[in-house]
Amino acid sequence: MELKNIDNNKNIIEKIKKNSIAEELGIESGDVLLSINGKRVRDIIDYKFLISDEYVVVEILKSYRELWEIEIEKEFDEDLGIEFSNPLIDRAKSCKNKCIFCFIDQLPPNMRKTLYFKDDDSRLSFLQGNFITFTNMRDEEIDRIIAYRLSPINVSVHTTNPELRKKMLNNKNAGKIMSILTRFKEAGIEVNCQIVLVPGVNDGKELERTLKDLSNLYPSVKSIAVVPVGITKYRKGLYEIEPFNSDSSKEVLSLIEKAQNEFLKKIGTRLVFASDEFYVMSGMDLPYYEEYEGFPQLENGVGLIRSFEYEVKEELRNIKENIFLSKKYILATGTLAANFMEYIKNCIIDKFNGLQLKVVPIENNFFGKTITVSGLITGQDLIEQLKLYDDVDGIIIPKSMLKQDSNIFLDDLTVEDVEKNLKVKVIPVDVSGKDFIDLFRKA
Repeated sequence: MELKNIDNNKNIIEKIKKNSIAEELGIESGDVLLSINGKRVRDIIDYKFLISDEYVVVEILKSYRELWEIEIEKEFDEDLGIEFSNPLIDRAKSCKNKCIFCFIDQLPPNMRKTLYFKDDDSRLSFLQGNFITFTNMRDEEIDRIIAYRLSPINVSVHTTNPELRKKMLNNKNAGKIMSILTRFKEAGIEVNCQIVLVPGVNDGKELERTLKDLSNLYPSVKSIAVVPVGITKYRKGLYEIEPFNSDSSKEVLSLIEKAQNEFLKKIGTRLVFASDEFYVMSGMDLPYYEEYEGFPQLENGVGLIRSFEYEVKEELRNIKENIFLSKKYILATGTLAANFMEYIKNCIIDKFNGLQLKVVPIENNFFGKTITVSGLITGQDLIEQLKLYDDVDGIIIPKSMLKQDSNIFLDDLTVEDVEKNLKVKVIPVDVSGKDFIDLFRKA
């Protein structure tokens, strides 16, 4: 390979894991991966596939411009222990749709640029669990998913009606969804499906059709999540949508329960699950823990409440004697989970004598009061609504309020900013029953 063709290579190695094959071979930070077994590495998917063999030949360009060709014998699927400066290696593909329900189109101006990026990349679906629409994929990309056995893939379906899907996504390529999913079934690729439900658009008879079509693709389609459309106050000029209410949520749940019973008899699984928001809005009881069948779509808010409750109770059962804890905390949460957190609070204080907990539901003034989930609460709403609570030992928030692996809220305020304004310690906690109870055990 000529050096003049190497300079544009993006496979820059940033980090070498200790005691790894790469460290043993002298591969270093700043080196560039050129090829594996003579094949160019286009992205992280190519890398993971090509590196899986027991014998590989790797071509490396050293930082001082020397070419190395290294023959490596290793265990099947054993990694070399290198990390790239760009985790994807290639640029992420952006979404070409103009969905009538798109949440990003409803963001206020002047937020950080990364929040406005719409990804629609099959590689991120496989690596990070992102949902894709298939409207941004060429046939050769679908062939690669099948050839590389990339599974499971998370797919935003919304509807299997071709014409309706074109309308909802505002993309002429959106009607091919069933043909692609059928190819995946034939190839044995597993798929998790998402349906963002819009009242009067893809609910009712359209939802029945979509669920029936997807159930015919079982076991390739292994789960379906139905979530309500999210509506912020920044919808000026966008497609008019009414939010779900108590009555319309009950109708959705009735339809889903009927479908679950049919699927359970026909294929042995409920297959479709409604997000917690529908249950809270309707006032209906959540399904039992076992009825979520292993919680395949927790990230979509499907069964998160029931799962968290189960984990908390399990941890509390492991505490054999009451613990004295003279502490006072605020539990800050979205309005959706406020009543549930009141219930959790009462379970906890029964085990911790002296512990005082106060649940404070935070109204979402930043995005609008129609947004009720905790994960979209901003730093400025916390500051404004908690400024009277200065006599506490800390304010506990779920980590879902923060950017992944950071301490930054959606409005770019940090945990430290909120602490400085409130003069109270802010304690982010994973949405995990063990981590939540450990907070009090270790206090």
